[in-house]
Amino acid sequence: MTPRSEQKQQTRQALMDAALTLMESGRGFGSLSLREVTRVAGIVPTGFYRHFADMDELGLALVAEVGETFRAAIRQVRRHEFEMRGMIDASVRIFLAEVAANHGQFLFLAREQYGGSQPVRQAITALRERITSDLAADLKLMNRMPHLDDAALDVVSDLVVKTVFATLPELIDPPAETLPAHLSAEAKIIQQLRFIMVGGKHWQGLGKPATQAAPQECTLAGNAPKKS
Repeated sequence: MTPRSEQKQQTRQALMDAALTLMESGRGFGSLSLREVTRVAGIVPTGFYRHFADMDELGLALVAEVGETFRAAIRQVRRHEFEMRGMIDASVRIFLAEVAANHGQFLFLAREQYGGSQPVRQAITALRERITSDLAADLKLMNRMPHLDDAALDVVSDLVVKTVFATLPELIDPPAETLPAHLSAEAKIIQQLRFIMVGGKHWQGLGKPATQAAPQECTLAGNAPKKS
């Protein structure tokens, strides 16, 4: 990379970091102005357009950045699962360490999945779908639920990933001091993921009419089988 290209990349990164810094104060990405971002980055407003066409394009770059970080965290979890046969607890701790180390990126992801920029929301949805697809492939390789076909594994993976995404705001914000330990974000996500995986091992898959559900399925769903 030439010095000029390196300088351009550094300025581009400075703009992205500036947006994350502004969001650390509690603001949403949609409320940030181009002038604010360039001021924090230390460049003139017109310099912004050498790197991004508009604020939405900056937001898409942030989604791509956090996507790489997120998927790198998942790869660590995947290695742990394949090499160490680790439990959910250990996998969650690996993921939480990545969240803590990249707080600004995950704060952006937690907030903007429901944020005001439609292109950014759509990009986050696409990221979530890619992560879901990766997880479904991993579950198939690990053969933890051999009775489920690809479509059913897609459903389980979708539920796992949406659970993680939905819990991100709680993982980012510090818990209340009076919160019981079993209701902490870490404890909840571990139990929720465990519930999903245990349920998946007992689930019969897609397309089976509810009237033919096995007794154990009814019990898991919270409805005891009726006596004749």
